[in-house]
Amino acid sequence: MTRAAFTREAPDVRRQALVTAAETVLAREGVGGTSVRTICAEAGVSPGLLRHYFEGVDELIAAAYEAVSQRIDAALDAALETAGPSPRERLLAYLTASFVPPVLDPQLLAAWIGFWSLVKTKPRIAAIHAASYAGFRARLETLLSETGARDTRLAAIALTATVDGLWLELCLDPATFGPDEAARIIGRALESWLEP
Repeated sequence: MTRAAFTREAPDVRRQALVTAAETVLAREGVGGTSVRTICAEAGVSPGLLRHYFEGVDELIAAAYEAVSQRIDAALDAALETAGPSPRERLLAYLTASFVPPVLDPQLLAAWIGFWSLVKTKPRIAAIHAASYAGFRARLETLLSETGARDTRLAAIALTATVDGLWLELCLDPATFGPDEAARIIGRALESWLEP
């Protein structure tokens, strides 16, 4: 009987596998079922390896939240790249990118709910959350100002909350309304903040 050859993965590959596994387990099991054991089983590594790359499960979950936030930012930036040239088209493309994959994804929502549930108890998660939403609102403020909108700070807050609510409902129950309707709703909300 011969032994299977041992394959050594590059450190960044192992680290990324742990980050991906943390997101997967958090989405599937929720916060209560997310542990060193379940994450390492998902990643196919020993628990000791997690401690080699991260101080503990909290640091790993924070890394997963940062990775998810970066993935969402990349999708929103890609929507801007393909938008038309007018400031309104760009703004609407940025807002409606949350209503199509890869952002519109029930698995992403499940992980995001886990991250949200930790915001009040884990300072590192709270800091990532604050930075992520501040970045989204700042980009919105810039896009709004390019359209000549008034009260860009308040508009960015209102539109962020509206996008979040629509995204949440679309992921939870896509039978209620679809992405096209969500885009129309956010378009109407946007019009109230733009100069006539």
